[in-house]
Amino acid sequence: MERAGFVVDARNGDQDALYAFTAQSGITPELSSCHTALIDGYVVEGHVPAGDAERLLTERPDALGLTVPGMPPGSPGMEMGNQRDAFDTLLLRDGPTEIFERHA
Repeated sequence: MERAGFVVDARNGDQDALYAFTAQSGITPELSSCHTALIDGYVVEGHVPAGDAERLLTERPDALGLTVPGMPPGSPGMEMGNQRDAFDTLLLRDGPTEIFERHA
C-alpha cells in the first residue's frame, strides 16, 4: 500500500485484539483475513489490491469497505513464485456482500 502512495501506520497486536477490532469493524469470521486497515472511513480487510482501495475511495459507495477473505496465493503480499489463484475482492455492506473486483 505504501508503494501505491498510501500513508501506512502499521501496528502489531495480539490475536484477541485483532479479532475484536475486526468484529467491531463489521467483519464476520468468514470474511476475515490477517490484516485490517481503516482508510478514510472504510475498513479494508486482508490482501486487497491497492487499485481496489483506490477505486473504493474514488467511487465512495455506501459500504463498510472491502475484503479479500483468507490469504489467496498471488494476492498482494502472498506472492508464491508463479502460483496465482483467482480471487475476488468483496464489497462489505450491512446486508449481503457483492463482488467488487475479480482477479484472475
